[in-house]
Amino acid sequence: MACILNGGELTLSGDVGDDWFGDGFSHSDVVVALAQVDDSAALVIHLNSGGGYASEGAAIHALLSRRAGKTDIIVDGVAASAASLIAMAGDTVTMSAGSVMMIHDPANISIGNSDDHAKSIEYLEALATSYARVYAGKSGKSADECRAIMKAERWYAPDEAVSEGFADATSNTEAKAFAAFDYRAYAHAPQRLKALASKKNWRLPDASAAAKSAAQPRQQEEKSMTDKERADQLAAEIAELKAQMKSSKDADATAAMQEELEALRAEKAARENTDAIMALEETKGREPQAKALAEAGVAAAVAKGILAASAKAGEEEREPTRLNGQGLTGGGKPSAKGDKSVLADAVARTNKRR
Repeated sequence: MACILNGGELTLSGDVGDDWFGDGFSHSDVVVALAQVDDSAALVIHLNSGGGYASEGAAIHALLSRRAGKTDIIVDGVAASAASLIAMAGDTVTMSAGSVMMIHDPANISIGNSDDHAKSIEYLEALATSYARVYAGKSGKSADECRAIMKAERWYAPDEAVSEGFADATSNTEAKAFAAFDYRAYAHAPQRLKALASKKNWRLPDASAAAKSAAQPRQQEEKSMTDKERADQLAAEIAELKAQMKSSKDADATAAMQEELEALRAEKAARENTDAIMALEETKGREPQAKALAEAGVAAAVAKGILAASAKAGEEEREPTRLNGQGLTGGGKPSAKGDKSVLADAVARTNKRR
């Protein structure tokens, strides 16, 4: 349990409503803690949570909102998902330096027939409507505006949380270490949090992961992105990671971010190579072949020679070697789908000519 009362200060850290990583707090824990505090007394709550059960977050928010005394909430590291709703109960909400806040739609897992799933949808819609009203009450935005923010899964740095109305102030006090959570379960979590979760091996049980994120997985989201949008996103993520690594004092987090940075750089290089191949003059009329070369990781300079030696679609072959949709083939039957052996031979021949 991480619901610790010390005089007029209450610390809430870990998972909301459970303890997947050995740390967490529930509605009943908070009830017990508040029973030891005069209802009219001032209370400072230090909050650090990656999220948890939406219903527990709503119950804790209601409990804190009913207090007669002033309740000040300090986000010490992260207030994500259900924890961000709890933060809205503060008469004042202060974001520590380096802290983050995340707002998104609640999610759940349902099992059963179509009626059971329909009831689950009805429940989630009611819960999301309730959440949106709470965020609206704090920020001054409309409930519809807040629901749009929830659906987009928005992550806020301290200044952003204040400017959007979800927090009242920032402080120079450095945020504590982020609460353990599988931040990879969220679609748009900052790279530093995903890298930290990977390094620390913070993994949610499969049955619970879906309940923590209403957003679609990143790979599904990227399908709707244009090449330029994804390229811009990669550049932004790389720049963000570099900045975070420069300021990070956590050796484990820095190492994890370095691994993530290398992966992003590799993806960026692959995309740039694909763009270069598709922009070649030799690619015109040979788009399927060019795409196959790019997917095989062939360098643009090498692909140029291969494409120049192949026939365009609908043309007579200028030489026995040609490129079909699956790879390079000589005369005769096309190679089996996925067979890259002939492609490798063609690359080797082109390299020899260069």
